[in-house]
Amino acid sequence: MTIHWCGTGLSSVPGLRRLIQDEHSVTVWNRTVEKARKAVGDLIDDIRVFDPAALADAVKPGDVVVSMLPGDWHVQLAQMAIHHGAHFVSSSYIAPEMRALDTAAKQAGVVLVNEVGLDPGIDHLMAHHLVADYRKSAAYDPENVISFKSYCGGVPKVANAFRYKFSWAPVGVLKALRSPSRSIRHYTELEVKRPWDAITRYDAPLPQPEAFEVYPNRDSLPFMADYRFEPTWKVKEFVRGTLRLNGWAEAWADIFAEVGTASDDRLAEMAAELLEKNAYGPDEADRVVLCVDLLAEKEGRPVWHKTYVMDAWGDARGTAMARLVSVPVSLAIEAVLNREIPLGVSPAPHDPKLVERWLDEVQTLAQHLMVVDHLK
Repeated sequence: MTIHWCGTGLSSVPGLRRLIQDEHSVTVWNRTVEKARKAVGDLIDDIRVFDPAALADAVKPGDVVVSMLPGDWHVQLAQMAIHHGAHFVSSSYIAPEMRALDTAAKQAGVVLVNEVGLDPGIDHLMAHHLVADYRKSAAYDPENVISFKSYCGGVPKVANAFRYKFSWAPVGVLKALRSPSRSIRHYTELEVKRPWDAITRYDAPLPQPEAFEVYPNRDSLPFMADYRFEPTWKVKEFVRGTLRLNGWAEAWADIFAEVGTASDDRLAEMAAELLEKNAYGPDEADRVVLCVDLLAEKEGRPVWHKTYVMDAWGDARGTAMARLVSVPVSLAIEAVLNREIPLGVSPAPHDPKLVERWLDEVQTLAQHLMVVDHLK
């Protein structure tokens, strides 16, 4: 069985190298062969120009097609994988068009696993761990009031005036600012058209506590079911969001004023300008902070409260973002090959054995990873 890894961009290489070094059969497909050779040419010779027709000719039943390409490629490649009896893996959110392939994938006997990067991905694993831990605790009571918060962000390790540097395509960052969000705040559904309308403060329980600016991201509500929340639970807060350095909103005020109405051409211009001024240097360290928090209260008092907190930064192994996106993808590919993921479309697994095993691997990728028990 061959792993067809498509894309060797900023967040792809560590997981790809891991699979090759572990002696899996891998074919690398990239738009620019020379770029792929620089990334993994010391380990592998089977590097090809990415072409959908050539890829389709090469894929065999039981193979795994991996899309580390822009999101608009995922569904097309997943459809091709189904047609050839192959599996599919991506780190991206499950789009409605991807979810619609569930029946076809099951009928073909294949797995389409998504949301297995950093966010979404590692955050899902942490959420599953916390919810399972709470359920088996003495504090568990279906009548408790529940608050859940999950915030993740990639930021420069050494803050700059812009309070941000780009570890992925700037156009994607700008387009994300146009996305509305849905979450729960004070028992009430909160809909926000633009992120900067809902920025709040979050105090992360790091070894040295640190305050960040955070805002809701996308539609949080479907994840209550994914995280095995009971429909009858009393949910006071539920939000999955983005984390930024303090001062980010002020530094980005001019961008907020324009991005909402900018044409695609103007967005491309803005992205190019921003990347020129705020790209990471060759040896400059990035940083990733992820906090997943679950609180249960009874009669206004906390009875169970834990936070999974991770702090990682770039080092000799490369960027933190690349490690934390691509290595979980490689773990998902291995789980697919080992038939540990159910047929059809699925996000990061909630199976306790896989959650524990994957989080143990994540422990080696981050400089700081722990569960904080706030009641001890």
